[in-house]
Amino acid sequence: MERPLTLRRIKGKRREGRGRTGEENAMSLRELKVGEKALVARILAEGELGRRLRDMGLVPGEEVMVVGRAPLKDPVALRLKGFTLSLRNNEADFILVSRKEAGSDFA
Repeated sequence: MERPLTLRRIKGKRREGRGRTGEENAMSLRELKVGEKALVARILAEGELGRRLRDMGLVPGEEVMVVGRAPLKDPVALRLKGFTLSLRNNEADFILVSRKEAGSDFA
């Protein structure tokens, strides 16, 4: 069965593609503001960077929260699994997330 055509935002650009489950409203992690929570939908990086991101706990279904940004907006500090992780914006661009709405609960 063919997936429905969806529009996604990556690096501030709208891109057309066939969405996977949870990717219909996916955006780059860079687009989240301080204090926002989201679920990791997909890791776009391959090879060494993709492996490193997954090793740090950034796997689909994991909840992340942006806890801070440096004065020039790079890097971004994330809170997940009880620890704080800092990523450069160019690394955050490879992580698609679905924003967590206020009052909703991702189980």
